[in-house]
Amino acid sequence: QVQLVESGGGLVQAGGSLRLSCAASGRAFKSYAMGWFRRAPGKERDFVAAVTWSAGSTTYADSVKGRFTISRDNAKNTVSLQMNSLKPEDTAVYYCAAGAYGVSAGDYRYWGQGTQVTVTS
Repeated sequence: QVQLVESGGGLVQAGGSLRLSCAASGRAFKSYAMGWFRRAPGKERDFVAAVTWSAGSTTYADSVKGRFTISRDNAKNTVSLQMNSLKPEDTAVYYCAAGAYGVSAGDYRYWGQGTQVTVTS
């Protein structure tokens, strides 16, 4: 079992930055890949970024590539998403997930409750 709690969301102007964090409980954290997804109002949940259990590989959605960076600290049981050059279209609820390394929501077994990110123009 892995429990995930996101934090760090908020309101920011376009061009600004935010850093999301996800704290995980459970000894199995280190064995799971971690991902970030987001759901904008009225839209489906979309993949944002993922990192393997060892942090040896990462992958990003094209829409965030070059602006967002995913990282993890297995000693602290945390995964982070650094978001730079934010755009209004980044506005969404962001979810942390643990599971198999992939870009589909179905790859992930455990989910956090989400944190709201709002980017104003």
